Amino acid sequence: MTRLLVVTADDLGLTDGVNRAVRAAHTHGVVTATSLLAVGRAFDGAAAMLRDTATLDVGAHLALVGEDPPLLSRREVPTLVDPRGAFPLSYRTVVARAAAGRIDPDDVRRELTAQLERVVGIGLSVTHVDTHQHTHLWPLVGGVVTQLAVRYSVPVVRLPWSRRRGPVGTGVRLLARGLSRRLADAGRVRTAAYAGLDESGSLGLGALDRALAAAAGDGAATLEVNSHPGVAHDPDAARFDWGFHRAQELAALTDPRVRELVERRGFRLASFRELAASR
Repeated sequence: MTRLLVVTADDLGLTDGVNRAVRAAHTHGVVTATSLLAVGRAFDGAAAMLRDTATLDVGAHLALVGEDPPLLSRREVPTLVDPRGAFPLSYRTVVARAAAGRIDPDDVRRELTAQLERVVGIGLSVTHVDTHQHTHLWPLVGGVVTQLAVRYSVPVVRLPWSRRRGPVGTGVRLLARGLSRRLADAGRVRTAAYAGLDESGSLGLGALDRALAAAAGDGAATLEVNSHPGVAHDPDAARFDWGFHRAQELAALTDPRVRELVERRGFRLASFRELAASR
């Protein structure tokens, strides 16, 4: 049995260095899809790169967190931002506010609609949608993201998963089951297996091999692995304190051995377009 593997590069548009790394990971490596960050400072450069790289799937990386500001003003989305109009830096703040009833779903809808519109506006087919720091695992956000995927005819929505022990992994799996049901009800496609949350910022060859082996062992016919490639000494990335090893991820994704690894585990590189067409 040959399984389909989609390797996604997140954070396109974050910096020019990330844009270059994503393109290299596709043209010289195993990345088949990328998720474009509408609020990223290097969005325009990313859009130009995508127009010149027709073989790379384009998705929307919707954000309610991070160092970059929202597209809408504090007056338009007051429950999503602080007094300066800035997003929180962590998903934990979003979850805490949402659990306390302090986030207005209409604010989420307005901001994420603006972001998706910006991605759609580059004139390319949008194959998938996901979120920065996986905030759509939370039902309030997941509901809006699913509605937008239906409204804009985006066929695939990421279903994050975790194999971690402890409360974080348990919480992710519980929320993922609810999101899976929501996506099925809405007729959206998702892969049978997923990796990338546990490996964020440290997806080397060993981690990738373990993810492939785990999905194959579970009998999953389709797998998404999401990655975060970048370049070393990126001057525009100094403001981010995520502890990611982006250059090492790029090296792994373009390593000549990675295609042999994929084949040995019984996978074939695929696109979200192919995944959606095969449902």
